[in-house]
Amino acid sequence: MSNFKDLRIVDNFYQTSLFFPMPTVLIGTLTEDGKPTFGPYSLIQPYYVAGKDYYAMLLNCRNSSNTAQNILRSGKCTINFVTDEKSTFRSLVKLSWPGDTPEEKMKNFDFTYEDGLMASQDPENAAKYPKVISEAYQSMECTWMRELDGAQDDKPGILDGYPGPFHDFNGIISPFGAMFILRVDKILMKEKYYNAIINGVTSRDFPPAPVDYGYRDSKNFWYHRHRKAIPELLPMRKTSLQSVRYAADRIDDKVKFTDEALMKLLNVPRVFLSVVLKGCVKWAKENNVELITEEHMNIINDKRSKEKGK
Repeated sequence: MSNFKDLRIVDNFYQTSLFFPMPTVLIGTLTEDGKPTFGPYSLIQPYYVAGKDYYAMLLNCRNSSNTAQNILRSGKCTINFVTDEKSTFRSLVKLSWPGDTPEEKMKNFDFTYEDGLMASQDPENAAKYPKVISEAYQSMECTWMRELDGAQDDKPGILDGYPGPFHDFNGIISPFGAMFILRVDKILMKEKYYNAIINGVTSRDFPPAPVDYGYRDSKNFWYHRHRKAIPELLPMRKTSLQSVRYAADRIDDKVKFTDEALMKLLNVPRVFLSVVLKGCVKWAKENNVELITEEHMNIINDKRSKEKGK
């Protein structure tokens, strides 16, 4: 007999039919009259992570929410990751009641906010960019890619159920649902965590990020506080230099690799080798290099070299 029970799948299954760990963020937008407003969300995740012209996040929310209506109108938002203090989570829950107007939500707002980088880099249009939360350990400034899935004609203003037809993965996807593919314009990070990513992360460098399990009963929201991060060594399976050379010699007719350079790729899983080699060739052409050496590979492998140089 199975050790599992068949649990019925119902609406909001990620909360009601699963124990599903999620991030806890504040989404910042601008009201119709340009005032900052924020709402707590957990249905947010990476979407485009590689191989595209840009990187993107995916937000899932009610289409009648203040956040959705503001994104439909302005196409801009910020994603703010907060820490796990009990007082902070209490403040998030206080902002989560559906139907409150932005004015009602912001009346007793417990956080502070400031301009992000987009406003400082585009001062003539600074007012169109949502604010970031000052207490966040990291924030993302984003733009909704409204043209994807033909969502460019989706407009705000309907709060009691949008009529069809609906999109599959972007914009208004159901009478009461919305999904937004959000291009990542900027990632802002507090200095402590910035330095950890640039210089090498240890178990003590991870931010105290809350894990949210959502609304589970008629009384409580539930979340878990951060504990010490635990490292586990990755398995290493080396391929032979001969097999890497075979792949490298067929990547490009002009750009070639020394054996010492290819030795740097012996730990790359075979399924990713072609992509990695193409990335090396792309770097070489951008830097007028026709023979990639071990020194060049050190530069290529150090994705943060420019930031470290600063």
